[in-house]
Formats: sequence, C-alpha cells, structure tokens
Amino acid sequence: MTEPALNPGLMVCPHCGEGEKIWIHSQKERRFKCVDCQRTFSERHGTPLFRLGYPIWVVILVLTLLAGGCPVQAIVFAFGLDERTVASWQRQAGNHAQRVQEEKVCQGGLAAHQIQSDEIWVKTQWGPVWMATAMAVFSRLFIWGAVSIERQSSLIERVVEKVAAALQRGLPLLWVTDGFGGWEKAIGKWLRDPLYTGKPGRPRLLLWPELHLVQVIKRKAAGRPLFLEQRLRLGSWALAGQLLCLSQTQLGRFNTAYIERLNASFRTWIPALTRRSRTPARYRLQLEAAMFWTGVVYNFCRIHATLDGTPAMAAGLTDTVWSVRDLLFCLQDRPISLHDAL
Repeated sequence: MTEPALNPGLMVCPHCGEGEKIWIHSQKERRFKCVDCQRTFSERHGTPLFRLGYPIWVVILVLTLLAGGCPVQAIVFAFGLDERTVASWQRQAGNHAQRVQEEKVCQGGLAAHQIQSDEIWVKTQWGPVWMATAMAVFSRLFIWGAVSIERQSSLIERVVEKVAAALQRGLPLLWVTDGFGGWEKAIGKWLRDPLYTGKPGRPRLLLWPELHLVQVIKRKAAGRPLFLEQRLRLGSWALAGQLLCLSQTQLGRFNTAYIERLNASFRTWIPALTRRSRTPARYRLQLEAAMFWTGVVYNFCRIHATLDGTPAMAAGLTDTVWSVRDLLFCLQDRPISLHDAL
C-alpha cells in the first residue's frame, strides 16, 4: 500500500512558526523544509505517529483494528509486531484522542436536551475497576469517561466536570442517572453559577435553574419481574417530560438505556471489557487510553445507524465524516484535508 503524496498546503514550521514558505524536502522520507530557518521536519511532527519507525499506513491500520475490537494478539500475529509496541501505539493514540475530545467537545458549545450517565464494572489482572461514562442522548455523542479502582465520588466528578465544560449554558437540561448518589453530589458541585450581589466575600453558588435530575433505579423483588423506580431529584416532572420527548426518537419512560447501549458497544470494541475475557486489562491508564481512542473514533469516524452521519455531525461539531488519519492529524499545526486520507 502506498502512502498519499505530500501536500504542504497550510503547513506551519514547528521550529520557527513560519507557514508561508514550506517546501518539500524529501518525497521518499516525507519531510519538509522551512525556507526561513532552513530546518527540516517530518510530516508526522505533532501527531501520535511521530518517531514510530513504521509506515503510516501500518500504524493507522493497526489503530483502526483496535478501535473495531480486534484483539491485540491477533494484530501481533498478523503483522509480526511486538505486543508492547501495539500497546504503546494504543496508549499514544488514546492520549491524543483525549486532547481532541477536550478541544472539540468540551468547549461549552454542546446543545444537549438530555444527558445520561452510568458506570460499569471492569475486570483487570490486578482486580476490578470502575469506568464511568456520560453521553448526549439525541446525538449519541460520547462526552467523557474516567476509570478508577473504586466506585467513589472522585471518579464521578471527573466525568461531570468535563460534561459541565461541554454544555452550552442557558438551555434546559435533563440529566438521567442510576441510583448511585455520587452523580447527584457531583452534579450539585459542578453545575452551579455564582450569584453576584455586590457585597464583599465569596458569592453564593446556585444550581442551574434549567437543570432537571432524574434517577432510575432497577428493582427486583421476590416473585416480581424487574421494574424501574423513578425519582425526581431536581426540577419538575412536567419539564423533564418535555425534554424527554425532545431528545429521544422513541418516546417512553425515563431510562438509562442509551448510555447502557454505549457501554455495551465499549464492551464489544474493547476486548479487555468483555465479561469473560481471557485478556483482561493490566493497567488503568491503558484501559482509559483504549476507552478514549474507541470513544473518539465512535464520535467522529463511525456512522451511527440511527443518524444521517456520525454523532459529532449530529451534535454540530463537524460537517463531514472523519477518517482515522484525519483524527490522528487533527491537532497538528497544519490541517489535513479529507482527500489526503488513507
């Protein structure tokens, strides 16, 4: 497989910041040269592909397979790579995807009528850990996730903080969670605004008036089937019901079905999350990197079956379907056009 031709386009020199006079230095080595500072730099500079020592198409293909749930052992066998090399690529790609999520999603412009959040139990080689996630229901957009060895408030706060940073203020919001009290506590901490009165001292913090919080608790009694208990913790039932109608294509009762489906997709695409996996995760940071890489590929590169495009397109974050190469080159100094994809 041949790699795409070099295209200086809107490239910026990483050494001096000059972007007007960039020439192709070596087509074979895929390097550029800045006329001002006379220094050369690689096409991969500023991306997770920098200094990996493998062709770009090999790395992109491996990362695409990882995002689709291909086990590391199968990739090692097919490509003749070391298992530690594949794990390193996934870790770097996950860290890059986390930065992309912060810059593209968590910038206060997300209009979401309903947020759902949940946490799942994950088995690792060193014991169980918990993974908490949150998503926007209407666009199916994965907003943020976090991994911790315990199911505690600090885990939930890491997710809620990023969701609060992503949401557009002033819009009515319905947040649906399970019965874990850490969600209500974290929401009450991060979804607040200061009330300035002109008096000296710290201003009082008030919850967003447009916020409605509903807890959905699964109950199972002896001799009775599973049923859902709904609790209104903030807001009103009437307004929460209106937001439910606006955000769900299939009307029904308050539920956490959408975030549970997303978590089920994560269990399908991340082999370490499989309930009876023979290859559980080894380290928390590696699992978190796999979660972000899979989640961001899902946001920007996967066309959702119930949408006309990707979740990022439905949320208004982009107007095109990204390739995996576009995602890897996203935060580089020079933007990569779609026709330059693999």
